Amino acid sequence: MKKQFKTLVLATCLGAITFLAACNNSSQSKTTTADSTTAETAHEGDDHIYACPMHPEVTGKEGDTCPKCGMKLEHNDNAGGPGNVSMLFTATPASPKANEEVTLSMTPKLKDKPAEQVPLDVEHTKKIHLIVVSDDLSWFDHIHPELNADGSYSVKEKFPAAGKYTLFADYKPSGGNHTVDKILVNVTGKELPTKTFFQAQLISKVDGFEVELKSETGKFESKMLVSFAMIAVAISTLATNIAANIVSPANDFSNLSPSKIDFRKGGYITGFIGILIFPWKLI
Repeated sequence: MKKQFKTLVLATCLGAITFLAACNNSSQSKTTTADSTTAETAHEGDDHIYACPMHPEVTGKEGDTCPKCGMKLEHNDNAGGPGNVSMLFTATPASPKANEEVTLSMTPKLKDKPAEQVPLDVEHTKKIHLIVVSDDLSWFDHIHPELNADGSYSVKEKFPAAGKYTLFADYKPSGGNHTVDKILVNVTGKELPTKTFFQAQLISKVDGFEVELKSETGKFESKMLVSFAMIAVAISTLATNIAANIVSPANDFSNLSPSKIDFRKGGYITGFIGILIFPWKLI
């Protein structure tokens, strides 16, 4: 009897342990399935990040446009986070001189793994677009550094004059965000003479192309017309203010003695007193 009782108790314990283990596995399976479903819902729903292709720090929702450049935001779930890639820049010679050839080299580096090479995506047929602009905006160049065996990119350039130049390196690391790095370069040598423009130059010809700037708001080009308009505004302002300021005191004087002073005489008295107090000296 005791042996049968022990066997029954042992079977009951084994059954309970099996049941609890099955419940635990089922709960974990449900949790995993729920997490997977949540992840899929977030991926397929409205949790996507949309960013500007030129300014990845600008994010929004689908259909928005970038307030900086007006481009339509594109789907980029990597946008908004800190970039892990920076561009290491060198110039050979280290101190560029005007009208002398200099080699500009740049190497994309991972901040946490600087020894590894960083692959770049091809954007508009090139991996790096380098825009060189003089500080006075009188000169610029658009060049494309080429890939070397060591993972760096280099290109040769000649700066037309001494001064400060800004280099904008436009590139996109594979699997990363679109990036634009700003690089400052000081060029020594002969500076170009300062140009003085005495009138607006709205038409220019460069490399066979003619560019014309047109104002959208418009303005008066005739100095005579502008002068006439200003005189008209001054006269109308004076006439309006004089008429408005005479009405009240003219009525006050006419009310002092209605039989002797009418509104016109009250206006004359007001004007005479106004001249006597020299109001132009009060300004």
